[in-house]
Amino acid sequence: MKMGVSASPHLAAESAAAVATTGGIFSEWAGLMLIGPILAFLVIVLFGKRMRHQGAEVAIGAMAFNLVWSSALLLLNMGDSGVLYERSLEIASVGGGLVFELGWIVDGLSIMMYWVVAAVGLAVFIYAHGYMKGEVRVTFFFAALSLFAGSMLVLVGSPNLVQLIIGWEGVGLASYLLIGHHWELKENSSAAMKAFYTNKVADVGLVIGVIIIGITLGSFHFWDLASAAAEHSAALGPVAVAAGLLLFFGAMGKSAQFPLHIWLPDAMAGPTPVSALMHAATMVTAGIYLMARTFPLYQELATAARPWMIAAGTVTLFGMGLLALVADDIKRVLAYSTVSQLGYMMTAVAAGGYTAGLFHLFTHAFFKALLFLGAGSVIHAVHSNNMSDMGGLRRHMPDTYRTFVMGALALAGVFPLSGFWSKDEILATLGYEGYTVVMWIAVAGAFVTAFYMARAVALTFFGEFRGHGEPHESPPIMTRPLWALAVPAVLAGVVNIPGLKLPWIGNFTSWLSVRSVPMGDHHAEAIDLGLAAAGLAAAVAGLWLGWVAFGPPAADRTDRDRVEVPVLYPLLRQKYYLDHAALGLVWVIRQPAARAVNWVNDYVIDGVVNGVGALCQRLAGLLYGGVDQHGIDGVVHGLSWGTSGMGGMIRRIQSGRVQQYAGLLVAGLLLLAVVVLFVL
Repeated sequence: MKMGVSASPHLAAESAAAVATTGGIFSEWAGLMLIGPILAFLVIVLFGKRMRHQGAEVAIGAMAFNLVWSSALLLLNMGDSGVLYERSLEIASVGGGLVFELGWIVDGLSIMMYWVVAAVGLAVFIYAHGYMKGEVRVTFFFAALSLFAGSMLVLVGSPNLVQLIIGWEGVGLASYLLIGHHWELKENSSAAMKAFYTNKVADVGLVIGVIIIGITLGSFHFWDLASAAAEHSAALGPVAVAAGLLLFFGAMGKSAQFPLHIWLPDAMAGPTPVSALMHAATMVTAGIYLMARTFPLYQELATAARPWMIAAGTVTLFGMGLLALVADDIKRVLAYSTVSQLGYMMTAVAAGGYTAGLFHLFTHAFFKALLFLGAGSVIHAVHSNNMSDMGGLRRHMPDTYRTFVMGALALAGVFPLSGFWSKDEILATLGYEGYTVVMWIAVAGAFVTAFYMARAVALTFFGEFRGHGEPHESPPIMTRPLWALAVPAVLAGVVNIPGLKLPWIGNFTSWLSVRSVPMGDHHAEAIDLGLAAAGLAAAVAGLWLGWVAFGPPAADRTDRDRVEVPVLYPLLRQKYYLDHAALGLVWVIRQPAARAVNWVNDYVIDGVVNGVGALCQRLAGLLYGGVDQHGIDGVVHGLSWGTSGMGGMIRRIQSGRVQQYAGLLVAGLLLLAVVVLFVL
């Protein structure tokens, strides 16, 4: 095994003006961030039930440590310099060429992801400590939550595709455990299985794509892949499109792109803190991260894959947003919103807007975590997920109401909140790259987003309370994380205002520019006032119409809690019948698959088992007849017969007659004399 820093000679900042440093101890020991939550998982599993807070203190402590460490890296990466570092440990090699390594990477992209996972994760963990009070299996919950965050950090910190798959599957396992936390409820266990199997289908594509790249390049390293793409490698070229599409297929599962989005709304069966972490900083962002990390492949060699990516992203951003218009479950509204926003990110990256897609991932993490935790606060108060059981909560839950509205306006893209700047960056990228139709669909998507968020706010916080009991504000341990997340939800957009570079901080674009291989990345140098106005107008129109349709007094009328457009409404209520189609496909596949498995069982497995059984029976017969009966038994019987014969002879000698004994004595003495005289 070997361990070393793979920094030189090709690790250099993309811009000559940005002279990257190694980051010192914070980069050299950045691997502690990856293993910290994993160690917390192990400690909680082993000792959590003996702890005062059932392991919550260990989980929160690990995330707090990560936030401090990643903040140090983020500060080092700001301004005119950056951090670029990698450390890898070789664990195996194949044929002396293909090397399998574990390690960590520190560059603009990974630092941003480290910080987002830690910042959002810490807020969610603290909130969960209050939310899960009195729940079952709290120790198990915090162990799985730590595994969830740790696996995501292993994924985003990976310097190669093999380690990425390890983190990828760890995230999938943890999500399965957390979605099905209340496994005694059938719908929860079914939702967990649906998420697991849908992602496994997509993971097949990812693994095959990784194998193709590894065999073709002789390396799984991201920087080797980026270099080969930049140099238009003759070896990689013929398989680049196939590999790119397979990687994208894997990303479609994790990032819930149409039509593999069907698992994400059902995943709301898990506790609300799980939904917040999953939708904001882990799992669903993994697919976007993969596309960003392998961006040079799509930019240089797999360009033919990009139209397919844009098509899937465009359908997702608009079509899934429409589903939020008819959902009654507040968490499902936010889930469809996440799927839609992931469509924006995927479309931006596929169109060439590396920075635009990641900037929206960055801002979305804060306002979506805020919205989910706000929804959890409401659910905690009214004991129902359905907005038809809510209403009028602004009077009872002022902190939750105010922070939820901030998150809703940021998601809607209202100026000057963070969502406005990141969504405007995407629109500008689409316009610059010539995707005019897609750009206007994205503008229409902004209208839909604002409409369903106005509906959610109106039905939840306005009108009269339609539930049972007396709603109340959540305890401070749950409301303080809401205010903490509200700050970046409002202000995070300022770090990438076009044309603005803050002293000592720089901007988001400069943070991401620290990477090993130069690549083209269009980002707005100035605000496109026309597009910005169009996006803002769409958002304002959506908010206004949503308020007109569902605000007071309509908020008190449950018959208005829907958009009853003929044909469209039933289509949306049935989720485009995609769940039915998926079940039908499973049914079609299941019968021949079952017959095939049965045939293999009867004629292959049973044949092998029966053959081995017959062989063993024959060998046993040979051993019994040849060895046991004639060998072992023969020896035993021979000894028995010999002993018996000797006993018979001795018995005849022992007659009791003294004369016979004297004769034998004389005969013995004579025999001894003969031996002494004639033999010796």
